[in-house]
Order: sequence, then structure tokens, then C-alpha cells
Amino acid sequence: QVQLVESGGGLVQAGGSLRLSCAASGRAFSNYVVGWFRQAPGKEREFVAAISRSGGRSKYVDSMKGRFSLSSDSAKNTVYLQMTSLKPEDTAVYYCALKPGYVLGPAGYDYWGQGTQVTVSS
Repeated sequence: QVQLVESGGGLVQAGGSLRLSCAASGRAFSNYVVGWFRQAPGKEREFVAAISRSGGRSKYVDSMKGRFSLSSDSAKNTVYLQMTSLKPEDTAVYYCALKPGYVLGPAGYDYWGQGTQVTVSS
């Protein structure tokens, strides 16, 4: 089993920044992908971005490019989602998820964290 714990959410004003963390523990995989998703009230969960274990490859939804960036600390088994220029429409519960392998993208995640709330005030 894999346990994922997100942290770093909170309340921020529009234009501000937050850095979310996703710490993984438990079963080890030689290669894996960590994805970030978000779900706003009344909306379906949507894919935000994903990064490879090494941090060398990443993928972002077009609307997030330039505002969100991913980094990885493989020694700590932790992935970070840096969010800048936040907008009220970024308000959501943000989840990280993990899947073995190499394929970036929104599908096939086996393990999920509990989520962390991000609220952006106008």
C-alpha cells in the first residue's frame, strides 16, 4: 500500500501564492508518476498536472501553465505544487495521486491522498 499526505492548503488572497506538498510513504516503486487533481464545489474532479518520480518530466493542463509548477524531491518522496497568481476560480480541494510507471496524464491513478483545501478570496 501507498499512503499520500497532502499539506500546504489554506486561505489566500487573489494574486497570492501557495505551495502544496504531497508526501508518499509505504510501498516503493522504482518508477512512478504523481498527479495533482482538484475538485471545486459542485464540479467534477479535474486533472491539474503530473510529474515523474525523478522530476525530469512533467505535464500541465494548459490553463495552469505559467502559474503552477511542479517539483520533486525523490529523497523525501515528496512532490510540490507551487501555485502563483491564484484566482478565486482556483478554489477547490486539491488531491495528489500516484500510479506506478512512466505515463503522465490524468488516467490510471491507484493511490490517492485525502485532499487539502485551497481557498482564494477576491
